[in-house]
Amino acid sequence: MMSQLLVNDLESQGIDTVIVAAPDMHGELIGKRMSPRKLRDFVRKGVGMSACTFGWDLAQDIGPTMAYAGWHSGWHDFLLIPDLSTLVRASWLPKTAIVIADIVEERDHAPVEITPRRILQKQVQDLAAMGYAGKLATELEFHLYLNSFAELREGRYQNRRPATGFHADYKIQTINSYEPFFEPLRRHLDEAGLDVEMSQGEWGFGQFEINLTYGDPVEMCDRHTLFKLALKDAAQQAGYSATFMARPNAGEVGSSCHIHLSLEETGSSAEDPGRFAFWSETDPEYASTVLHHAVGGTLSTAPDLMAFYAPTINSYRRINSNDFAGSGATWGFDNRTTSCRVLGHSPSSTRLEWRVPGADVNPYLAASALLASVGHGIRNSIDPGPPLEGDAYERDNTKLFPRSLRESVKMLRASHFAETSFGPAVIDQYATFYEWECKLFDETVTDWELLRYFENT
Repeated sequence: MMSQLLVNDLESQGIDTVIVAAPDMHGELIGKRMSPRKLRDFVRKGVGMSACTFGWDLAQDIGPTMAYAGWHSGWHDFLLIPDLSTLVRASWLPKTAIVIADIVEERDHAPVEITPRRILQKQVQDLAAMGYAGKLATELEFHLYLNSFAELREGRYQNRRPATGFHADYKIQTINSYEPFFEPLRRHLDEAGLDVEMSQGEWGFGQFEINLTYGDPVEMCDRHTLFKLALKDAAQQAGYSATFMARPNAGEVGSSCHIHLSLEETGSSAEDPGRFAFWSETDPEYASTVLHHAVGGTLSTAPDLMAFYAPTINSYRRINSNDFAGSGATWGFDNRTTSCRVLGHSPSSTRLEWRVPGADVNPYLAASALLASVGHGIRNSIDPGPPLEGDAYERDNTKLFPRSLRESVKMLRASHFAETSFGPAVIDQYATFYEWECKLFDETVTDWELLRYFENT
């Protein structure tokens, strides 16, 4: 739970700046700054902002023709309505608070249905209508470099110096030297109530991981997004840089965003609080029928929703490797080579771990896709087949997932399940966004091409 501040207490808490922000299509925060006094003015009427943020591409270039916003819409405005339950101190910034907002239409305050937070809210509601409440946690990996962002931009992101120059997975002594960076960061994250469970060194050069505690799906994704902002800000303040690219280095391990999900049945009263839906006393692995069906739904719909799990060209550098990024439609008990790993030996700990997403995901979309898939599996009693033992990568008959963003977008466009679950406007908005990314990549002359062909053709 985030450490909520009260609007009327901001000045007495030493706050002079409030950031009002909302996630965009890629999960990056967009918004405006104001004083606490002005926040009180805008809480109900909303903060006006151009809808261009949902009408351009990742680099803010006006190129794709997006149905929601563009020249045809006159680049109209929408409103950010602050969700005051998310108002927290951004303690890594001086005298600053931040609040996550919902995006609504200016004329009638109707929710903008194509926005990531709204998409996830609807999936939570759909699951609640089935009698379930989900709990999510993310394990987010990233790479830290000793170059500043400005230095790397100037050098076109070449000659990066990773924080660790060798494998340091779980190694305490190696990571101790970076405690002057990580200890204040953990403290700032805790002061904001982002609820960090732990941090560790990872296997890749300069790679680290920070885990956030379980929570309600929307609240969890809010914390995930604020964590990314805090980390990049802290890196910049230290003269470093951090990236959540799925695979920033060829030939090295990628960065994941494993998503852990458990389900609780919603009780009818305080005396009947419900129970953990994934737990079974009678099953040898303590896995309920509901859990099996949830796994079945996740695996069967993954090809249709792969663009939400792997949303960039670079995502597939990790997906198409043996970097513990899953291996097609596979699942197993405590098996890290599978796409869906089932864990836990108590009612509260029994969960599925979806290992396909990389660190570059929009968490709201990835969580929405997972919840929709789990609900589909439970409603339709989808059998995932037998759990896999041993190395999933050695299986020749596994149903593979899409291997490129282009293939993923085609499947998203054609999916009846995706359109039914999210609505045609959502599918068109994001498919157009991803198709534009593919078009730009096709038109780009890469460093690999120059090295390969400049003298040899």
